[in-house]
Amino acid sequence: MTQEASERVAFRARCRSWLSGNVPATPDFELPLGPIEISTPQQLEHLRAWQRAAYRAGLVGCDYPTEYGGGGRAGFQRIANEEMQAADAPFFPNIVGLGMAGPAIFHHGTEAQKRRYLPPLLSGAEIWCQGFSEPGAGSDLANVQTFARRVGDRWVISGHKVWTSLAQFADWMILLCRTDRGHKHRGLSYFIVPIASARGRGVTVRPLVKMTGGTGFNEVLLDELEVGDDARLDEVGRGWSVAMTTLLHERGAGSLVTPTARSSRSEALSPARLIALARACRRGDRAAADDPVLRDRLVQLMIRQRALEQSERRAAVAALTDHPQRLPLQRKLLRSELQQDTARLACELEGMASTLRGSQAPAGGRWPLAYMNSYGFTIAAGTSEVQRNILGERVLGLAKSK
Repeated sequence: MTQEASERVAFRARCRSWLSGNVPATPDFELPLGPIEISTPQQLEHLRAWQRAAYRAGLVGCDYPTEYGGGGRAGFQRIANEEMQAADAPFFPNIVGLGMAGPAIFHHGTEAQKRRYLPPLLSGAEIWCQGFSEPGAGSDLANVQTFARRVGDRWVISGHKVWTSLAQFADWMILLCRTDRGHKHRGLSYFIVPIASARGRGVTVRPLVKMTGGTGFNEVLLDELEVGDDARLDEVGRGWSVAMTTLLHERGAGSLVTPTARSSRSEALSPARLIALARACRRGDRAAADDPVLRDRLVQLMIRQRALEQSERRAAVAALTDHPQRLPLQRKLLRSELQQDTARLACELEGMASTLRGSQAPAGGRWPLAYMNSYGFTIAAGTSEVQRNILGERVLGLAKSK
């Protein structure tokens, strides 16, 4: 066994040992299905304490250099993720920071920016949100109109961002805005702006109530918000390039592996867990599980889940990777659609009972909630249609559609 392989085995054993005694117990209050569903300070603090503990134990930021608060072990984050998932650990709340802001700062930031922002981002001490989408610029991200004008050595920013997850709790926002109205892509620049400290002084955060009744999304109004030039990430006019780095990592195809853990609640909503639901739900005088059509649909979902699991195993083996972006981009597309189809079938199994909430509902009403939330996942980081275009053009080499 090589020294590197030996170190990986030892690290995996250390992760497993630490997790065996440190995964937090389920609290006596309701936890959300995922980080973008966090709606109360109580939920946030519980999950932030978990991220802080995991970071101190060396399970978060493994791939980042030590001078930026990381573990200095490239390729080890994937091991930590696998062990956290096997231990059924909770998810981390700082999803935007870990999956988007962190990689953007690492690849495009100055030395001072990396040292300032990355350590508290990895530990969860500072929460981040993403200022990309606007009312008139969703899938056409390059059409953003939030404008930053230069005044001496400062920037004054005004505009309107929407669908901003975690903005109600965020300390910082990664912000894509326009600095030149004469160019579309080359007229964009990328900034790091304060959210919490600028409330009432150029920043207004308004919750958006979803059909689930949750308020994980927000709209953020920027009104003459002043920031220094040190808030700019990369050069003026290079915002599109930084945004592509951000999106590449959000889709799971970047060079830095996002620290993740699969929550027990989201795992409980997998296709395999539909079996118990199908046995409990009735179709006339028999269980829904005895209906051959429903059984076939359930098995098809389980096949898709198993295929995704094997694709993730394949992605970890360089010799089996024919294109660096194929499997990560494919995984985002297929997993989000699998989650949606699984939750849809669950609602069909429950029938009229899927309209119930709380203790009266099957599985506590988690399946209908998962179905309503699933549309956000097929839209976020690029809609399924956009993802298919990217796979076709960049991976398969097909001609661009007009």
